[in-house]
Amino acid sequence: MKVLFNYFLIVNAVAFILIAYDKYLARAQKMRIPERTLLGSVFVGGTIGSGLAMLIFRHKTVKKSYLLKFWIIVIVQVLMGWFYFTK
Repeated sequence: MKVLFNYFLIVNAVAFILIAYDKYLARAQKMRIPERTLLGSVFVGGTIGSGLAMLIFRHKTVKKSYLLKFWIIVIVQVLMGWFYFTK
């Protein structure tokens, strides 16, 4: 269980940093982090870190295509957790 906790802690920290850094790159008008990378960090478990960073830095909160993909991943993760823990 400790390994799983550490995994999610690290993944969420990385997702948070990726969103923050992408916001910095956007403001500096530099080459950005691909959305596939940002969503990949959400997919592997960085949902909370990414979501918090989106709210704190107000980044990717208006882009509907990104938000749609983000929420689809969140819903799938919640459903997987629900099915896993209700057996």
